[in-house]
Amino acid sequence: MGFFDHMLDQLSRHALIDMTVRCDGDLHIDDHHTVEDVGIALGQALTQALGDKRGIVRYGSCLLPMDDTLVRAALDLSGRPYLVWSLDMPTAKIGSFDTELVREFFQAFSTHGGITLHVEKLAGLNSHHIAEAAFKSVARSLRDALETDPRKADAVPSTKGTL
Repeated sequence: MGFFDHMLDQLSRHALIDMTVRCDGDLHIDDHHTVEDVGIALGQALTQALGDKRGIVRYGSCLLPMDDTLVRAALDLSGRPYLVWSLDMPTAKIGSFDTELVREFFQAFSTHGGITLHVEKLAGLNSHHIAEAAFKSVARSLRDALETDPRKADAVPSTKGTL
């Protein structure tokens, strides 16, 4: 799944998260379960890696331009999953990749990562650019949210003391 591999590479590079993904999916049916399962696995891995989330900033956002496209992402590593998706694609496919699977990936990732995630397309004509800008914008938002807060490095970023 060349396009999806490209998007995962963007997620890794722009979030500054090292990842190796190996998936043996049911591609003889279609790409849906593979994309969804990777989103589930990455969300679960993030949750496990963060533990009690002590010291992180927690929130992140990014307004990302890419050629004709402008995508905004904002997220909260709250432990309360919710996806707001306002990102339409002008085509049904990017090569052989179904564009609806971009949302499916982020739905699985946000649900299993406990992430409140908003993704919005402000401009865009090219489906490849729109999808790539979404992955990069979420990645940059995640990168910011995962940073250590130097003023609260020993605290859980919540007034309740737990996330």
